[in-house]
Amino acid sequence: MRQKRRALTDDQQRYTGDALADLLKGFPSYCKAQRIAFYLKNDGEADPKPLLEDAIEKGKACYLPVLDPLKNNQLHFVRYLTTSTLVKNRFGIEEPQLIDHHIAPPWTLDIIFMPLVAFDRAGTRLGMGGGYYDRTLTNSSIRKPLLIGLAHSCQEVDSLERSTWDMPMDAIATEKELIIIG
Repeated sequence: MRQKRRALTDDQQRYTGDALADLLKGFPSYCKAQRIAFYLKNDGEADPKPLLEDAIEKGKACYLPVLDPLKNNQLHFVRYLTTSTLVKNRFGIEEPQLIDHHIAPPWTLDIIFMPLVAFDRAGTRLGMGGGYYDRTLTNSSIRKPLLIGLAHSCQEVDSLERSTWDMPMDAIATEKELIIIG
């Protein structure tokens, strides 16, 4: 699956990013949301940047995941501004600097857009294998944000095995459709 998404041309990548933005701009949950976590694409992931730019333009508070430097496989969501300085983490992915007063606990977010390697229509997500989102969101028992996976349609599979610690998605958006999980 990773090879499939990496094999997409730049034009196909751009098309998916633009189509995701067009699709989600009209989604009522996105329209109402004020605090949204995005990610910066890596390794052929579906690009949320056009949607991130729309959210900034609309005055929504935007956050990006940052690896916790002390806790393995844990994320923080740090406020992102167009003036934010981005640094590469240990995987070479750009992220904002970890500044305490800019961290949002996951339960304070309305939506978390998540990257994925593969997905099924039951809302099961195959990530990169580190469990970062699952571990971070397991502690969000106060209030769960809407979890939306962003993907290229070619990343869909018939079914994935779900472990007890896997956080199911509420929806998946591809360049073709928005799949709401029942």
